[in-house]
Amino acid sequence: MGKKEEISKRIEELRELIRFHDYRYYALDEPVISDAEYDALFRELVRLEEDHPEFASPDSPTRRVGFPPVEKFQPFEHQVPMLSLENAMAESEVFDFSRRVERLLDSHEPIEYVAEPKMDGLAVEVVYEEGVLAGAGTRGDGYVGEDVTHNVKTIRAIPWKLFSSEDSREPAPPRLIAVRGEVYLDRADFERLNRSRMDAGEPLFANPRNAAAGSLRQLDSSITAGRPLKAFFYGVGAVEGFEFETQWRMLRRLRLWGLPVNPLSRHCRRIEEAIQVYDDLSSRRASLPYDIDGVVIKVDRLDWQRVLGEKSRSPRWAVAYKFSPDEAQSRIRDIIVQVGRTGVLTPVAVLEAVMVGGVTVRRATLHNQDEIDRKDIRIGDVVMVRRAGDVIPEVIEVVASRRSGEEKAFRMPRECPSCGGEVVRLSGESVHRCLNRNCPAQIKAAIGHFASRDAMNIEGLGRRIVSMLVDEGLVASVADLYRLGPGDLESLPGFGAKSAQNLVASIEKSRQPSLSDFLYALGIYHVGRHLADILAEHFLTLDAVRGATREELESIEGVGEKVAGSVVSYFSNPGNRRLVDDLLAAGIRPGGVRSAVREEDPFWKGKTVVFTGTLSTMTRQEAGSRVAAKGAKVSESVSRKTDLVVAGKDAGSKLEKAVRLGVAVLEEEEFLRRLGS
Repeated sequence: MGKKEEISKRIEELRELIRFHDYRYYALDEPVISDAEYDALFRELVRLEEDHPEFASPDSPTRRVGFPPVEKFQPFEHQVPMLSLENAMAESEVFDFSRRVERLLDSHEPIEYVAEPKMDGLAVEVVYEEGVLAGAGTRGDGYVGEDVTHNVKTIRAIPWKLFSSEDSREPAPPRLIAVRGEVYLDRADFERLNRSRMDAGEPLFANPRNAAAGSLRQLDSSITAGRPLKAFFYGVGAVEGFEFETQWRMLRRLRLWGLPVNPLSRHCRRIEEAIQVYDDLSSRRASLPYDIDGVVIKVDRLDWQRVLGEKSRSPRWAVAYKFSPDEAQSRIRDIIVQVGRTGVLTPVAVLEAVMVGGVTVRRATLHNQDEIDRKDIRIGDVVMVRRAGDVIPEVIEVVASRRSGEEKAFRMPRECPSCGGEVVRLSGESVHRCLNRNCPAQIKAAIGHFASRDAMNIEGLGRRIVSMLVDEGLVASVADLYRLGPGDLESLPGFGAKSAQNLVASIEKSRQPSLSDFLYALGIYHVGRHLADILAEHFLTLDAVRGATREELESIEGVGEKVAGSVVSYFSNPGNRRLVDDLLAAGIRPGGVRSAVREEDPFWKGKTVVFTGTLSTMTRQEAGSRVAAKGAKVSESVSRKTDLVVAGKDAGSKLEKAVRLGVAVLEEEEFLRRLGS
């Protein structure tokens, strides 16, 4: 065999291997190799295809990086309409549904059901012809959606080719099948996406569903490819060459063909079991890695589904049993303006108290003046308020039919509500800013950020105490914190000799931060937690960061033009230079970089580690720094990619999830032994 033939054969082997491992990971949730081994296979394929373009193939896994942008979406027609579901908001309504089903079927056989988590994402239909992905579209009006084929092809969880078992007893995929599912984002991926957008100065997504919908509806599919979208499939539309008997067997078959199906779906012998599934998922809802807003209950037998048929917009054989709403109506009593540490003015709606998702909400962000204008929000309006997970409540729309005519328009103030300084809107920005660096609100927010757990970790220095210190004239910058003595604090409300001594001791303890903690604490525009780690690991010393040029910064992987410009601008500013010098003069000694000074340990190297609970010997931040220095990566959430969970006292949902996923767990004693402490 010639060299060219060997290369061609290896390329095909790699493509098949990657498709197989995608199937094991996404469809079966049973990976047989590590992420590092998978990445090595993928990199080898990329290298071979780049070196040998003559072996390029349109269906190669490497083509998932995107396709040429389109000018607009083309229509996508559903051969079988994608109907909406009728909602049930109470258990009694679910029993009403089951009684209607029994009456219409008039069967003496027991009616079984399937209960499936109702994903809070974007509905799609994906068409396979002869087992190969041929098209994909959004739901649209149920009859015609938008063609998002190129974007769907970038989602690694959705196979380009359905898996066909070598076992002759297992049927091959049909010649045509239109599968239906939901595209979504995990909460952890959503948070990372928003952090990266914040670091880049881009507007944030309101919640994972909006992020998933916005990502799938991009005219440039390379943007979609850069978003960690996933999918679960739950049904079929048109199908030729195969006949399913039940919903439950359909789900099993879709999974065997390589399509991810939610493993929390359950087969139920009676309606009471379906309600038990609802109760279980409702109690576990917050600990799931993704958002669900209810449980879909379906009659299992497909011939009975056909007998029951559809109403004008929804099937009679299914119902969506919804969780308590994350949206509610309230009235805007006033709109106030808050000033952040970078001088950004954020309008906030003061609401009549309302329960949203089990929490009393009295305020909601309005983001900026453009958002207020776009939604036409006025003081006195009745509005819909949303709260999903831990997302800050926001006003999503005005209930225009409730207007009385007495509502008042809102305009951002021309003077800062904190200091009276000039408010401007800089070119290219959607926000208004106060440019007065001595603005009390900015000083308070900057000190609060500086002292926060992810920065200098000064315990006991909360918002109320920061505000008091600034108002009393004891602190005008973060450097002033290190000049405080117990005597300065004892006279303040709520302080005694002991509490004053404790706060001073906590401040003293922060004098030797890691370089990455210190850089993050400074609040450099665009430099979030992750970028602070990157800068610290690359430069190793504060002097090196301060003296870095744009060119040096832009050469670092992960540091773009905006970040480089922001870092150079920060350290070029005389006021910022004086502040850093003042901190150094006050005894701050940044060093011992969390991931720069590495003592790599084979046990920790390359592992993804999550901490949960309280450690008795050190803070979780310190523990994270220690394992990062040994080559590990610290994550905030548990997933299938997590290698180890370190569990301290009072460990909660992260430990439960680790046990459920089979992730290895270290108790503190074993953790310390592995750490060498």
